[in-house]
Amino acid sequence: MDIGVKSLLSLCLIGVCCLALYFYKIIWSVPERIRKQLRRQGIDGPPPSFPYGNLLDMKRLVVAAAAKGGGRRRSRRRGGGGGEEVIQHDYRSSVFPHYEQWRNEYGPVFSYRMGNIVMLHVSQPEVVRDISLCVSLDLGKGSYLKKTHEPLFGQGILKSNGETWAHQRKIIAPEFFLDKVKGMMDLMIDCTYPLLKAWEDKVEQNGGMVEMKIDDDLRTYSADIISRACFGSSYVKGKEIFMKLRALQRVVSKPNMFAEITGFRYLPTKRNREAWRLNREIHSLILKIVKESERGGEKNLLRAILRNASGDEMGKADRFVVDNCKSIYFAGHETTAVTATWSLMLLGLHPEWQARVREEVVDLTAGGRPPDARSLHKMKALTMVIQETLRLYPPGAFVSRETLQEMKFGGIHIPKGVNVYVPVSTLHHDPKIWGEDVDEFNPARFANGVIGACQLPHMYLPFGAGTRTCLGQNFAMVELKIVLSLILSKFQFTLSPKYHHSPALRLIVEPEFGVDLIMKKVEPKFDHRMEKKTS
Repeated sequence: MDIGVKSLLSLCLIGVCCLALYFYKIIWSVPERIRKQLRRQGIDGPPPSFPYGNLLDMKRLVVAAAAKGGGRRRSRRRGGGGGEEVIQHDYRSSVFPHYEQWRNEYGPVFSYRMGNIVMLHVSQPEVVRDISLCVSLDLGKGSYLKKTHEPLFGQGILKSNGETWAHQRKIIAPEFFLDKVKGMMDLMIDCTYPLLKAWEDKVEQNGGMVEMKIDDDLRTYSADIISRACFGSSYVKGKEIFMKLRALQRVVSKPNMFAEITGFRYLPTKRNREAWRLNREIHSLILKIVKESERGGEKNLLRAILRNASGDEMGKADRFVVDNCKSIYFAGHETTAVTATWSLMLLGLHPEWQARVREEVVDLTAGGRPPDARSLHKMKALTMVIQETLRLYPPGAFVSRETLQEMKFGGIHIPKGVNVYVPVSTLHHDPKIWGEDVDEFNPARFANGVIGACQLPHMYLPFGAGTRTCLGQNFAMVELKIVLSLILSKFQFTLSPKYHHSPALRLIVEPEFGVDLIMKKVEPKFDHRMEKKTS
């Protein structure tokens, strides 16, 4: 064999060996060094395997839970007719069986691996408290699944870190202050009327009672609000964006482990090609709305984003605008729509609370007038129902953070590069914090607010924790109160026997098969106070 060919083969062999050693280092050696530092502090966890860490164990446990039924139950009635539905609200055994098993084996703080990423699963109150109080930019958004989710969120506010995130928050946060949200109430009410009219028509067309699935209608409603309030476009214009975002959400719900482990996400797999196509189309549609907004003079969130992107070079400015629009489109309508869906499911399940909230709404909006800021503030029972819904079915399954430098929380030294996961559903189902009725729907626990509802208020995290708490929580609460109060003033409903209770994780926790309700119009009651005024 020619000496030159031998030399080339030798160089190739050396290159392959170096590449193999490099991948072994980033996939195994570095993460195991981090886990060793945690084990010295008494933090253990399930042993990982090469190269997937604990992912295969997780998949096996999820499949086993699904085969057993995993705590999911079809709704059924006690006694055959009428009465309370039997539904298990604690869905952890079906959605997160691996975390439940490991928490029982290793305690409230344990480590595991997702590929080459070291995860620290934390449900210990002292650690959660310190994370909630941390204001350092060294505690950023978790990098796990960042590459998988990149087509959906890019470098927008939901995924960025450090000064980039702080800059984006400075732009976006003021647009969601309570005084500005109050100014959007009329728009929210206007968006609700088409939903109510569509449901009224269905009831009338079906002889005064109709069985219907509510999920998509609530998504349409919430999408219309976020589109008009923040971007100056109606749902008719934004409909295609939302449909494609929903499709993109489904595509990126499952992790791309090759991309997460190696950092390389450009293989033209079927799923990648689909994500790229949807991303290009969404990018084009958003920029189209941006151009229309530039021609108009109305003040909205999009205008604020455009003002702060105008000094950047064209490509960078476009990405800044598109990434943040996608983040707000998704976070601003998907989570609120799902929470409204869960709320109506629970009210359909508990007619006593439905009647109580309806009575409050009708009393505060006497004469059929729409709610205003004052009446919404007085809707205590409705607020309690929403808070309890967010406790039982928080949209975000986890508060996810990454230590960008070595940090200390609750006496634990956490090395740089660890992804800290705070399991919100675990905190919200802890009987030591919430009492023995923790798995029951009991809005009365919030009669005196969050402080009165649980012994450790920092363990209630429906909108996240710390400086990265959801910017839109005021917007979401007002929107939820408006849509739920107007629906309750118009309709009575019960949960359909067709409803299959199966919470599923698709970036957020949502009803896997939707929510089916049996609806009819509220019978108007004669108001004796009005009689006295007119006599």
